[in-house]
Amino acid sequence: MTSADKNNVYTFDRKLLARMTGGLGDAKTIGKLCGEIGQVFTEFLPDIFQNETGLGIEIGYGGFDTGLKSELIAKLGSGVALCDTSLRNWCPDFIISCDSPVIITLMEILLGAPSNTIEEPKPRSLSNIELDVATMIFEKVADVLKSAVTVAGSFEPIIGRPYNAGERPAADPDVADVYAACINVTMGLGPVLSTFSIIVPQQTLLKTTVVFPKGVGQGRKAKGEWGEQLEQQVRRSTVNLEARIKLQSLTLDTISRLQPGDVIPFQDAKDVRVEINANGRDLYVCEFGRSGAKYTVRIKDTHGSENDILHHLMS
Repeated sequence: MTSADKNNVYTFDRKLLARMTGGLGDAKTIGKLCGEIGQVFTEFLPDIFQNETGLGIEIGYGGFDTGLKSELIAKLGSGVALCDTSLRNWCPDFIISCDSPVIITLMEILLGAPSNTIEEPKPRSLSNIELDVATMIFEKVADVLKSAVTVAGSFEPIIGRPYNAGERPAADPDVADVYAACINVTMGLGPVLSTFSIIVPQQTLLKTTVVFPKGVGQGRKAKGEWGEQLEQQVRRSTVNLEARIKLQSLTLDTISRLQPGDVIPFQDAKDVRVEINANGRDLYVCEFGRSGAKYTVRIKDTHGSENDILHHLMS
């Protein structure tokens, strides 16, 4: 290649290349597709929540945004849960997000908190138990999305483990960023108004034909079943327990001079009282014991009912 030829080589405009290869659409076309998908959620998701949880929830289309996928994810902020999702024959990699306040509120209501006592929580990172519950919310969103798009074959969405936005791994530098659309849908539950979003590559969206599923009640589970699943999911979640034993009182001077090997007696002389707690909440009153080579505690009393304990662990 001559020097003149080299001087005539130019970098192709990224947007123009994406538009020419079907990876970037005009605002009108993308907006129409996003609006149609949002309308499906508006029509069908409230009934699904009502039938499966007994809760009234308001769903509305919240508009759309466009840009590079990484930029759209960053715009969601830190107070959201994310879920990597795929649907065979439609899109191998798209993102579902949900604001943390509605997940926290939904869990509180389903675990028995009166709706008139709930205050809107501030956005924050979710605990592992809350992320367990968020899985089922993402599943419902993915199910409605699947019913709204034309997909060859009866494939089900594959839902990844939800995670907090701050825990998202850094982008792979060898994987090109793509132009995407962010479909926003508002969720109103009691005093809380949050948003869940679906971030889809525009190349996928431009090939999509949106359909309205027939029959609101088709394929639905019995009322209350989802609420039971949520409770069971919470009950299966792992919680770290800590045991606290009161020791004999010592002076500050004595404590400052303690050395490895020194022994501090328990405060109780006979049955040693042990307090079991999790997440900073006292759960059980126990007695100290031993079984073979292992030290143990035996539960003698509880701090509240079973539901009280669950609420403690959720907060």
